[in-house]
Amino acid sequence: MVAGRRGIVCETRGREVCLDPPGRVGARLAFVSHAHADHLPASGTSAVSSEETRALAGARDVAIHGADGGGLEMVDAGHILGSRGLLFDDIFYTGDICTRARAFMRGARVPRCRTLITETTFGLPSFSFPPPSEVARRVNGIISSAFERGRPVILVGHQLGKAQLLTHMFGHWAPLYAHDSIRAINGVYAEMGVRMPETVGHTEAESRGLLARGPWVMVAPMGAGALISGLRRRHRAVTVAFSGWAGSGHAAERRGADYVVPLSDHCDFGELVGMVVASGAETVYTTHGYADEFGAHLRTMGIDARPVPRARLKG
Repeated sequence: MVAGRRGIVCETRGREVCLDPPGRVGARLAFVSHAHADHLPASGTSAVSSEETRALAGARDVAIHGADGGGLEMVDAGHILGSRGLLFDDIFYTGDICTRARAFMRGARVPRCRTLITETTFGLPSFSFPPPSEVARRVNGIISSAFERGRPVILVGHQLGKAQLLTHMFGHWAPLYAHDSIRAINGVYAEMGVRMPETVGHTEAESRGLLARGPWVMVAPMGAGALISGLRRRHRAVTVAFSGWAGSGHAAERRGADYVVPLSDHCDFGELVGMVVASGAETVYTTHGYADEFGAHLRTMGIDARPVPRARLKG
């Protein structure tokens, strides 16, 4: 097992499986865990993936063709719509994983395995996320206070995954607007069977003069900095950013928001530990984020853990 240009490559039963390859894989079998950009392959790749992942990737102009993964079992990873882990030959690869239920997302249920390959994005003890009910209570209070002062609120999160949770969690506020790119992805979620609140796109809202008619709530992506700055200036909008990095000491400055609230589509440290224990794995390979630190913690628990080895580049 090595990590390199073809993702994490495992040899199994005489064939190579490329886990979340960032580029082309040739004749090798590929697995794509979900449709976030940092996990998508080159467009046109044939891969084992969920129907939802293929639809969401297509909405982001990346074509994934279905592949037969005979003997490979996909397991709901609870990260975003369509996210899957892969179980094969008593090995479980988590992809990005969340065992905590949020809005319409169910938490992952980890299968038993001998070898576990897990992401460790928040693999430090300092990362401990509040329950989503507490997040909702706090943010509803922020919105209510802003509305009482006649000020609109912008909820800022990742375009895919976080933004759909925010639309669902705070869809009872009206009027509700969404950045056009988020509204498009909301439409894919709806096509895949997730009931999403109705929204008006930000371009239509601006062209119809709706944003000048009093307080409103808008869901916007983190990449829409110019739009958000303009809305803050023209309408005195209050901004609330959502990130697992909230409380890390630099989140508020980096996001430039009035409030930064901890909400993540990943496991926090305690959930990662619980997930490893539940798997019963004899060997754990860590990747992404705090791979070294989390592996060291698992070793204090008597678990054989190490980072996924890196491939040696030739030349």
